[in-house]
Amino acid sequence: MFNKETYIKRRNELKRLVKEGIILLAGNEESSMNYKDNLYHFRQDSSFLYYTGINRPSLFFVIDIDSNTETIFGNEATIDDIVWTGVVQTVKEQAEQSGITNVAAIEKLPALLHRNIDAGRSIHYLQPYRPEAAIKLNEWLKIPFGEIDNKASVTLIKAIVKQRSIKTGEEIAEIEKAINVTADMQVKAMQLSCEGIPEYQVAGQLEGLAKSAGGNLSFPTILTTQGQYLHNHAGNNILKNGQLLLCDCGAELQSHYAGDLTRTSPVGGRFSSLQKDVYNIVLNAQEAALAALKPGTRFLDIHLLACEKLAEGLKLIGLMKGDVKEAVATGAHTLFFQCGLGHMMGLDVHDMENLGEQYVGYTDDLKKSTAFGLKSLRLAKALEEGFVVTIEPGLYFIPELMDLWKAENKHTAFINYDKLDAFRNFGGIRIEDDAFITAGGSRILGKPLAKTTQQIEALCG
Repeated sequence: MFNKETYIKRRNELKRLVKEGIILLAGNEESSMNYKDNLYHFRQDSSFLYYTGINRPSLFFVIDIDSNTETIFGNEATIDDIVWTGVVQTVKEQAEQSGITNVAAIEKLPALLHRNIDAGRSIHYLQPYRPEAAIKLNEWLKIPFGEIDNKASVTLIKAIVKQRSIKTGEEIAEIEKAINVTADMQVKAMQLSCEGIPEYQVAGQLEGLAKSAGGNLSFPTILTTQGQYLHNHAGNNILKNGQLLLCDCGAELQSHYAGDLTRTSPVGGRFSSLQKDVYNIVLNAQEAALAALKPGTRFLDIHLLACEKLAEGLKLIGLMKGDVKEAVATGAHTLFFQCGLGHMMGLDVHDMENLGEQYVGYTDDLKKSTAFGLKSLRLAKALEEGFVVTIEPGLYFIPELMDLWKAENKHTAFINYDKLDAFRNFGGIRIEDDAFITAGGSRILGKPLAKTTQQIEALCG
């Protein structure tokens, strides 16, 4: 937790933005794996954490804006609980550390909500992403299941997005710690990228680094020699010399702020000439995008800039042809780059994604595209000082997609289909860093991490 003044300031600003009514924030509950008492690692809801700092299951937080009262609803540990877990801080003690003085049993919350609903007051809640929260909202707020998402408070969502998007100095310090652990994970992956080792063995050691730092993974590690598939998690593939190993991983520390980095390294320690050429195309696109980051610039335009740089490089090696800008405008480049350039990052590795991309990454005047490639762009709106974003261009040679487009004669004015066979077993390359938007531009967060082909080869086992 930060000091309680941080949380008090955040809540006061939230009340100012929402203006009236009751704010209801649901904490997460424990979730079972394969039977009731065998539990997944507990992860608190990020917005609940942002305003309370309390990392404990089965809590709800109510802010009554009109009466200016704040209450944590939750039950204290019983002796039966303590027998299994040992003594833990009370809910009251944890609430006081966050500057919240009122605590009540969870059983009292439904009646409070019913009274306020009957009085015609606004109940502001977020769209639930866990079924147990949806069940309680259905019962307590008397809302049919099919309407729960649609009745979530847009006013509350926009207020939270406005606050959480701008990272303070103390948040940046935590994010950089997480990124530094993530950088150590990336170095370990390169050092272990030797022939004969299974992907899962490398991924397991990376998870160990994250947990040894006091936290956990910020998302399941993507570590694969099948990097042409965008989110292909570590599997049973055995590393072989000459392959490319794509590692996209992140650490989340006890503060729950996340890191997220990607590097692509050669199994056996040396890139082939062709691998170097393609790698440098991606690196050039990433460096151009990083240089373009600054407040007021739309992330959509930076994404398109990176796309043009990728297309320029692909044209130089003979895979694309024609006018680069026109090729990108028509979407021809998405045969090789099917996703978005990056996303917001903070307490969630895809920050605030549960609140809705239309609010986090877009505006009322800037709607999300439905076009292939662009529909996967999570962030498009103008950048602001204080944002933290990932920049992660890539080139992905997916045989099934190449075959489909060739059969359809798609974008033949821009793609040299006769050159694609040499890339059927190439895989994919992605390079990702995390950037903080400053008043005059941006800076890459975390300690330096090998990124050129020479630097990566020097680290490989």
